[in-house]
Amino acid sequence: MPTLAVRILITDDHGVVRQGLKMFLSLDPELEVVGEAANGEEALKIARELLPDVVLMDLVMPVMDGISATGAIRSELPDVEVIALTSVLEDASVTGAVKAGAIGYLMKDTEAEELGRAIKAAAEGRVYLAPEAAARLMREVRTPESPETLTERETEVLQLLARGKANKQIATSLYVTEKTVKAHVSSILAKLGVQSRTQAALYAVRAGLVSMRELGEEPW
Repeated sequence: MPTLAVRILITDDHGVVRQGLKMFLSLDPELEVVGEAANGEEALKIARELLPDVVLMDLVMPVMDGISATGAIRSELPDVEVIALTSVLEDASVTGAVKAGAIGYLMKDTEAEELGRAIKAAAEGRVYLAPEAAARLMREVRTPESPETLTERETEVLQLLARGKANKQIATSLYVTEKTVKAHVSSILAKLGVQSRTQAALYAVRAGLVSMRELGEEPW
């Protein structure tokens, strides 16, 4: 049975950028662009209608910026993942996007092949950050000094999550069901006081549970 293509909503206030993204993403049969939006407000409206797997989100846009739109989409449509795709690498933008719930952060000059990998990773709930964004996040994102203690199993789940594993892969590694993994992830986020898997992964690096090199699936 063929794998269903990852359904993508492109959000950018520049038509030429949307067109370019659509053109090279269409070359990959595992990806399908199902909609386009010119600002955050449009992205939220279209995401409600189309329920894409992944939204590629520019951050600096009129009407509603990408960080506000990311927060709204993640709050209302938790099954829709968001990747910030931007030319902006300011600390406030990087941390704002991740705190709003973006699972990935990539620069617009990212190679098409890497962008495709990031979209597929996001669709599976896997963390994917540009190295330069990860470095800034490590400096800027504050994690709780003394979070509620994780159980041994939650720590194992967090380590695998931080290494870029999807729930299904974590379930296979630990010989448990995917439903059990989801429950563990929810508990981890609550105990750490964070909103996203990306923030939890960064906590794992800060706490020494995984190395910076292990963060995500691509070795840096």
